[in-house]
Amino acid sequence: MNLLEHNRIAWNNEVKKGNQWTIPISEEQIQEAKKGIIKIVLTPFKTVPEEWIGNIVNKNVLCLASGGGQQGPILAAAGANVTVFDNSDKQLEQDKKIAVKYNLNIKTVKGNMQDLSIFSDDTFDLIIHPVSNCFIDDILPVWREAYRVLKKNGRLLSGFNNPIMYMINWEKAEKTRKCVIETAIPYSDLKSLSDAKKKEYTENMAPFEFGHSLTDQINGQIEAGFSISGFYEDKGEELLDEFTNAFIVTRADKVS
Repeated sequence: MNLLEHNRIAWNNEVKKGNQWTIPISEEQIQEAKKGIIKIVLTPFKTVPEEWIGNIVNKNVLCLASGGGQQGPILAAAGANVTVFDNSDKQLEQDKKIAVKYNLNIKTVKGNMQDLSIFSDDTFDLIIHPVSNCFIDDILPVWREAYRVLKKNGRLLSGFNNPIMYMINWEKAEKTRKCVIETAIPYSDLKSLSDAKKKEYTENMAPFEFGHSLTDQINGQIEAGFSISGFYEDKGEELLDEFTNAFIVTRADKVS
């Protein structure tokens, strides 16, 4: 199957369904950003520390796999030159609508987060990458490409899933209210789901997901050349919240 095309259609469908990551920000958030108050999330709840973002007026910002009219419009309203790059046409449309409505400097580009060849080396000052690399099978090219297109002293802010989320059988967990570890990491829906379940995903236009190791998520950034300079965790999966955090955010700098 063509994973990229399937997940493009699936996320277009998520826009129709009103997934929380497809709902554009409010006018109030736009007005706050215009005053210099920058509140964006890369995971369900915690906002990114504003000092991680810094002064972005007239800076080039790439919102990587970040369509949906959320992070991009806030950063544009705060004065940045924003490019939103996403695989989903409908997600990009959300950003276009907000850009037109509030006269924001946002450029939208459709593409695969693993391939940023449309951009030259040393183009961006900041890359914003919310939870999304769970929808591709190999994340190492993402880190390498992000490093390439960042300017020296540029920064990458990334949110991703704690891989424990993919070790649990969630169908059983929802019925029993108990989390039982059944699956090894790295995880792939394409390899672990039954043929019947994969057919169901295809018919229902549900995105296929992948659980990547922390080695690929964190050391992958280091191997690409980044220096990890910040880290925090966030909650989000109710059954796990009592025991651990389901989401992770890293700050990575291109220091050379």
